[in-house]
Amino acid sequence: MVWDEWEKAKVDVAGERQVSMRLNQLTSGPGGGQADLVVHQDDLGEVGHEAFLLHGQLQKQADIAGAGADGSGSGSTMQAAASLKTAGFSLGGELETTVSVWTSQVKTVLQACAHISNHLDYSKKAHAADDEAIAASLRNRDGSAVSVSRIDEYLK
Repeated sequence: MVWDEWEKAKVDVAGERQVSMRLNQLTSGPGGGQADLVVHQDDLGEVGHEAFLLHGQLQKQADIAGAGADGSGSGSTMQAAASLKTAGFSLGGELETTVSVWTSQVKTVLQACAHISNHLDYSKKAHAADDEAIAASLRNRDGSAVSVSRIDEYLK
C-alpha cells in the first residue's frame, strides 16, 4: 500500500466512525456477563477484622521466645537452649536457631496480618468516601438526580 492510499484509508475510517460512549449495561456476550470478582464493603470489613483477630491470637500464642520468661527476659525455650549448651549438648545451639527462625517467621506473619487489616480498613473507608463524592456530584442543587443526557455530556 502506498502512502497516499494509507492516508485516504485513515480519512475514510475517521469520517465513518463517530466517537462516543454509551454504557447502559454490561453485555452478555464474550467478555461480558457475570462479573468474576465482586467485593462488598461488608466483606472487606469482615476480612480486615479476621486479620486483626488473627494478629492478636498469634501475638499471644506463637511467642515461644518470650513464653515463660524469667527475670532477665529469656523465655523458657531459650533457657532450655542455654542449659543444653552449658551441658555440652549441640542441641542447645540448634534450639536457639529454631527459636530465632520461628520468631522471624511469626513476625513476618504478624506484619502481613497488620498490613491486611489496615489496608482493608483503609479501602473500606476510602471507597465509602468515593461513593459519597460520586453520589454528590451526580445530584443537582435541589438534590434531584442528574439526567442521563447531562452525564453523557460530561463524558464527551
